[in-house]
Amino acid sequence: MHATNNPARILVVDDEPDLRTLYELTLLREGYQIDTAENLQQAQALLAERPFDVMITDMRLPDGLGMSLITDLKAKRREERCVVITAYGSTQNAVEALKAGAFDYLTKPVDLKQFRSVVAAAVRSTPSVTGSEPDHQVHETLLAASGALGQRALGRLVGKSLCMSQVKERILKVATSMAPVMVTGESGTGKELVAYAIHANSHRVKGPWVAVNCSAIPENLLEAEFFGVKKGAYTGAQQDREGFFQAARGGTLFLDEIGDLPLAMQSKLLRAIQERRIRPLGSTQEELVDVRIVSATHKNLAQEVQEGRFRQDLFYRLNVIDMVIAPLRDRAEDLPDLCTALLARIAEESAIPVPELPSDILEELSRLSMPGNVRELENLLYRAVALGDGQNLHIDSSLQLLPVTAGKLTWSPVAEPKTSTVDIPVDLQSHLDTIERGILQQALTATGFNRTAAAARLGLSLRQMRYRISRLQIESPEAIGHGEESDEPG
Repeated sequence: MHATNNPARILVVDDEPDLRTLYELTLLREGYQIDTAENLQQAQALLAERPFDVMITDMRLPDGLGMSLITDLKAKRREERCVVITAYGSTQNAVEALKAGAFDYLTKPVDLKQFRSVVAAAVRSTPSVTGSEPDHQVHETLLAASGALGQRALGRLVGKSLCMSQVKERILKVATSMAPVMVTGESGTGKELVAYAIHANSHRVKGPWVAVNCSAIPENLLEAEFFGVKKGAYTGAQQDREGFFQAARGGTLFLDEIGDLPLAMQSKLLRAIQERRIRPLGSTQEELVDVRIVSATHKNLAQEVQEGRFRQDLFYRLNVIDMVIAPLRDRAEDLPDLCTALLARIAEESAIPVPELPSDILEELSRLSMPGNVRELENLLYRAVALGDGQNLHIDSSLQLLPVTAGKLTWSPVAEPKTSTVDIPVDLQSHLDTIERGILQQALTATGFNRTAAAARLGLSLRQMRYRISRLQIESPEAIGHGEESDEPG
């Protein structure tokens, strides 16, 4: 319940008297001050008289759309948090409302438990920047509103380049709503750090942070992992088990590599996000879920939609707010700060003094294409520390294996291709396996059989790299003698 010594003031706008009364009584029991309006004209008059903490409006009103109230408040840079009530199944209206600046939405028939939860979250959320502030103070005001955990999360996003400054400012702006966020960028750019910074600067910071790598879950386990399992649902299910949605209740659910979900699971995820209800395996009852969705991918999902590999309606639902993270090559001015921060972390982990970064080493690093971005830079510095002698770093130039062309990896063959017609292989799969095995072995050899670094070179995830090594039966020199391979820098 909201503190009664300073109750929040809420405006309820709905043309149906019974619903308006129901909402009013529900919120009065929670200790809020309530004003009501039955149309746009009355709502606009009340908003002109006084400020509110939260405005709850039906989408369709006798004299127009509730959306116009939201756009007007945002244009005037008012502080009110806006909650929209839409008809069942009106996904497009909900998405448009969130894009227009609504804090959250509810669908009819409104579940009162969810109604109270959404309103409480809106009341708790950090106030937005008011119209009385000049534009140049926006970033400073948002930063000041960020808590200690949020500040630390932003601090992990190293760099003072324009693109990184814009990312941090956007994080602070989008953190205050419930709108789903899609973070896109190449592998190794720090998408999970950005997603966590959104959570850490939101009103859900005290709730759980649940990060899920969608590409690492076997397809037959996806539904159980996401939605949970009831005891007896299948052989071996000896007790109830929570899924990701239940574990993230009241917090943020981060879906990494969302583009790798199979279509069947995409359909089930879409329904869970739209209806905010899930049904655990083996259950006859649906459960309300209270999570904020942040997703990430290195794929071009718009292209995946066109090619039929990703549902258009799910893309539309997840991509309400988009955040694009620039690759390292587009923010070269951040390289010195990144190296300093990474070396400090490496030194702390290794319990050694922080090595100095000579200008010639920094210049050598700046010449590398680093398609693996910050993750690859970290691997390079790990190796530089390991191969150096205390304070002196040694960059292994052989790691510059693959060039970058238009942001993608290309492979330069060891031998010049023959100009004559290539013979058609008798066994195509075996022929392709031989070529792939050679490429993988060359990448692994160049990285000292560091699978993480080799995967980054080839634009693969570590999981994909492991799968290919296993399928092609590639063994490292260490594995032959000791039965192990390394994922960590040598």
